[in-house]
Amino acid sequence: MPDLDAEDQKLVTLARSARARTGADEGAAVRDTDGRTYAATTVDQPSFQLTALQAAVAAALSSGAEGLEAAAVVTADALVAEASVHAVRDVAKLAPIVRADPSGTVVEVQRP
Repeated sequence: MPDLDAEDQKLVTLARSARARTGADEGAAVRDTDGRTYAATTVDQPSFQLTALQAAVAAALSSGAEGLEAAAVVTADALVAEASVHAVRDVAKLAPIVRADPSGTVVEVQRP
């Protein structure tokens, strides 16, 4: 299990809380380059679907974020969805993407 600094662990906590609050498949959180955090969950509507990371990135961008420092997703899946990775990489080529299981245990940290 990779060790995280306090700020990245906070992202895992926010993502886990968002997931638990809504009962969604995934929860995610991102930190922008100003240190602000944004949390979101999976969106599954008849007219559109977003992964939790896509939704968190969209929330950050729509709030004026100019870049991302880090991202975290809490999921039972064995991999971070490719669409989620692309959403983060479109904004931040070097940001780590932390994947944690539903208990909040960090399983991996993806770095470019």
